[in-house]
Order: sequence, then structure tokens, then C-alpha cells
Amino acid sequence: MAVQVTAPLSGMAVGLSEVPDPVFATAMVGPGLAIDPERVLSTVVAPVSGTIAKLKPHALVIVADGGRGVLVHLGIDTVHLDGEGFRLLAAEGDSVVAGQPIVEWNPADVEARGLSPVCPVVALDALDGSVAELAHGPIGLGAPLFVWN
Repeated sequence: MAVQVTAPLSGMAVGLSEVPDPVFATAMVGPGLAIDPERVLSTVVAPVSGTIAKLKPHALVIVADGGRGVLVHLGIDTVHLDGEGFRLLAAEGDSVVAGQPIVEWNPADVEARGLSPVCPVVALDALDGSVAELAHGPIGLGAPLFVWN
């Protein structure tokens, strides 16, 4: 069953190869896309309906029906911020619907600290070629990002 993954934030859709982190750029954790976010206070929303399997201030994994996990990583190396500048709006174990608010953050603050605010959105452990209909260019909150076949 195909899973429609939607944009968890607005900005510019870019290929994972453009992410300044080799783990994401080489799709080691799975294929997907990244979003170069607008530099304003933003609410990150669930990209799929399912259960929040992991929730850290800088990253989240939502497992959709059928067991497919989607990772959203808010910026690169933001784990080093120890949660500063992020506000959780949900909790691990919560059932969520696509578009439901999960985290609030400001990408401009991340960039001001010398870190990249680019956000990989990854189909965890997906097979090569299983992600299709990838978005490109400007993307709005909740717009189709890619399909995981």
C-alpha cells in the first residue's frame, strides 16, 4: 500500500544529495527529500498519519499504518542544541493525523548558530526506487512531498 508523505513544513524542496550531511546525502537511512525551510517561526506537522515512535526536539519518526516509518530531521547537527529553540507540541506514543502540529521552531535561529536548517524527510529503510513523485521547488505546508510505494 502506497503512503503519501506530505510536507511537514514550507520552504523549498531539494534533493537529499544537497543536504550537508553524508548520512542523509547518500540516503544511508533511506530515500526521500529535504526541505530548505522558510526562515520564520514555524510549526512542524506530521507528514503522515500514524503513531509517533520517536520524538526529540530536533527529530521525529512517525510510523504509518503498515509499519512504514517517516523521519523528519529539523536541521543538521541540531542535536547539539540540546532542545534549545524547539517546543514539543506532542509526545512519543501519540496517534496523529497528517498535518497535526508536532514541534515549533525557528530555522532562522538555527542558521544564526552556524548550523544548516535544511530538513531531511526520509522513508526509513525503504528500498531503492520505492519513493516516487518527488516534489521540487517551492512547497507549502501539507503539500504532497513524495509517495512511498
